[in-house]
Amino acid sequence: MLQQSPMYAYIPAKDLARARRFYEERLGFAPKLEANGGVIYACAGGTEAFLYPTPNAGTSQASQAFWQVDDIEREVADLKTRGVAMEQYGMPGQSADGIVNAGGAKAAWFKDSEGNTMAVIQNP
Repeated sequence: MLQQSPMYAYIPAKDLARARRFYEERLGFAPKLEANGGVIYACAGGTEAFLYPTPNAGTSQASQAFWQVDDIEREVADLKTRGVAMEQYGMPGQSADGIVNAGGAKAAWFKDSEGNTMAVIQNP
């Protein structure tokens, strides 16, 4: 029955103040609520992300979360104007702006201030 319930993201932060500056100033997020030592950000469709302090931030080698977007080229361009660097993984077909087109789906990755890998995805 879990699939019938909303799912939310946890975003770990070694330095919560630094991470908040990244998410609020670079990505333009507005905090919804401060809770349990962290901050909740509301996203589209009733989803949310909880940014919380932990010494384990940036230790995962996989993506922590992704945003599903309608126009990845526009989103990547906007992130770059905000000073966010896209990751280059040397994947086949990865463009200079960091976008990979794999079977019609497109993806691009970036690291936040804490070393967490985040992604933007555009489905076909």
